[in-house]
Amino acid sequence: MTISVAVADDQALVRVGFCGIIAATQGFSVVGEAANGVEAVEVARAVKPDVILMDVRMPDLDGIEATRRITAAPETAGVRVIILTTFDLDDYVFAALRAGASGFLLKDTLPADLLTAIRVVAAGDALLAPSITRRLISEFSRSPAPATATAPAASPRGTDVAGLLTERECEVLRLVATGMSNAEIAGKLCISPATAKTHVAHLLTKLDARDRVQLVIIAYQAGLATSP
Repeated sequence: MTISVAVADDQALVRVGFCGIIAATQGFSVVGEAANGVEAVEVARAVKPDVILMDVRMPDLDGIEATRRITAAPETAGVRVIILTTFDLDDYVFAALRAGASGFLLKDTLPADLLTAIRVVAAGDALLAPSITRRLISEFSRSPAPATATAPAASPRGTDVAGLLTERECEVLRLVATGMSNAEIAGKLCISPATAKTHVAHLLTKLDARDRVQLVIIAYQAGLATSP
């Protein structure tokens, strides 16, 4: 199955470079390009790619607001956004994750890692670049969003999250919030990877979350996780 990708970056050389890597790889296709956030939103609406690689800092409309508009609109809610930035733990990244981004990568990521990230985000089965996942989540937990800045499609306001979940699902949610993969969760709880994946799927459904990023946000907002 071919994964459709759009690339949004105001630097033409960067944009062309990413498009070249993606287009040259079997199983991927480039379906759109954008030089600013306004164009990124337009591309998302026009072609509905599986994944958009989104630069944070762009003219006219930055990547954060573009991400928020894409993930909040019903017609583009299925489009997943990977944030690209030059700076490790850029403050803008936290806002982008809260805006609904599904992934985060540095621009110096190796091509193979970029393609892997696109695959796993398209499948809804990943959070962030593995090398910085736990650090980023730790930073995120120390800088909570204001009460009014909740992520799109988060669990219903005022709902007792723990009350919706089984004891095992609460355990799994806590582990997801530390950045663990399904395989790591399985090892920690002495269950099979398939069972861990099923629990995560149930969490996504019960909490009306679009991906693991939102599960992390929900876990911290509900007080079910602590900084790793």
